[in-house]
Amino acid sequence: MARYHGPKARINRRLGALIYESAGAAKALERRDNPPGMHVKGGRRLSNWGKASAEKQKIKHYYGLGERQLRKYYHMVASKKGNTGEQLLTLCERRLDNVIRRAGFTKTRPQARQGIVHGHFFVNGVKVTSPSYQLRQGDVITVRAKEPIYNLYKGVLSEGGANTPDFVSFDGETLRATLLAVPGPNDFSLPVDVNIVVEFLSR
Repeated sequence: MARYHGPKARINRRLGALIYESAGAAKALERRDNPPGMHVKGGRRLSNWGKASAEKQKIKHYYGLGERQLRKYYHMVASKKGNTGEQLLTLCERRLDNVIRRAGFTKTRPQARQGIVHGHFFVNGVKVTSPSYQLRQGDVITVRAKEPIYNLYKGVLSEGGANTPDFVSFDGETLRATLLAVPGPNDFSLPVDVNIVVEFLSR
């Protein structure tokens, strides 16, 4: 799932949400929000298993997770006190690729993952090449000090459209982002019924 290269517009339409944010995929969802291949208005009615599976697919595609990684996150929070679903999404939101996307460095999460793997980003002055790196409160993200890389991300900012969440501060002049707090339920950007996903994973 982390390396999904198929038609992104089809995933958006199938799941009925803006999962992939590329321009073409977003426009396809706006034009036709019905599932692909379903010519009856409203499509088919899903079973409880089908609904849970669809919600799980939303999380996997949105955050770029594989099945094993999603289950790993679930097992990390399953025995902790509090709402398991919220804690699961908190882990997803704390991923380096997600924070880079939400801070406004990139337009999409795949772009953020590509930049991380290529060594474009540092956390607290140390190069990190793992998109799944879990950020902690106070961590600072900066861009590698090379002019072509700096200009690349400056160019993204010049296009506008960034909507930085409250749990991240971002300085567009220095290309520096700081995780101000651990993201909570009000910070989650994916509309998903995570509770039925937790029930699905607990089987």
